[in-house]
Amino acid sequence: MEIDILKAKKAFNEYVKNYNIEDSKVQLKIKHTYKVVENSERIAKRLKLSEEEQRLAQLIALLHDIGRFEQLRKYNTFVDKMSVNHAIQGVEVLFEENNIRNFIETDKYDQIIKTAILNHNKPDIENGLDEKTKLQAEIIRDSDKLDIFRVILEVKPEDSMTIKTEDIENEQVTDEIYNQFMNKEKIDYSKIKTNMDIMFSWFAYSYDLNFKESKQYIIENNYMDRITEIIRYKNTETKKRIEKGREKAKEYLEQ
Repeated sequence: MEIDILKAKKAFNEYVKNYNIEDSKVQLKIKHTYKVVENSERIAKRLKLSEEEQRLAQLIALLHDIGRFEQLRKYNTFVDKMSVNHAIQGVEVLFEENNIRNFIETDKYDQIIKTAILNHNKPDIENGLDEKTKLQAEIIRDSDKLDIFRVILEVKPEDSMTIKTEDIENEQVTDEIYNQFMNKEKIDYSKIKTNMDIMFSWFAYSYDLNFKESKQYIIENNYMDRITEIIRYKNTETKKRIEKGREKAKEYLEQ
């Protein structure tokens, strides 16, 4: 085997020692990374990929957010629009600074790794990819999204830098975002204005999953219900829209 995942994990553990591992935000990204590795392994096995392809999926998952650590150190945020695109930052860390050889000795998979990382946080996977590269990009996108639901439910908002529940009880979902989701359109993230719009962007993850295994995982963990229950809605219209959005997402997942 050309991919030694245990060696790669050791290299990852050494890399993150360059940062303050006592910082809860750093700990968040370390745990997220390993959860995404688990998700990628599970999806790859259910797809009955070869052992090498399964290991490649795990390696990409291990490296997909490596740019987050520099992003946090430089800008003290995980919000890309307030700092840098963390996928591009990760590719720079791995390939421009030549850290990739700490994780895998051969350069055989460099292009697949690079392309999958660059595509994991894009609105859509770029066109023109070969079958193997596209498959790995699909696996990391699904695996990442599945763990984002866990993070939403388990992690303090100030650490995950997502919404703050005390701020949004009276907020509204904007018409544009609501209509995009209800019409099964991709959410235009540049149009998001409120924290409740962010909630609808989470519902919209259901439209961007590539594998039935991923949809089933969300259903089994009851994520759509659980993420809506973290907020006490004081705005009646917002509550109605959230309920409609949740049911729309669940219906889509169960098709």
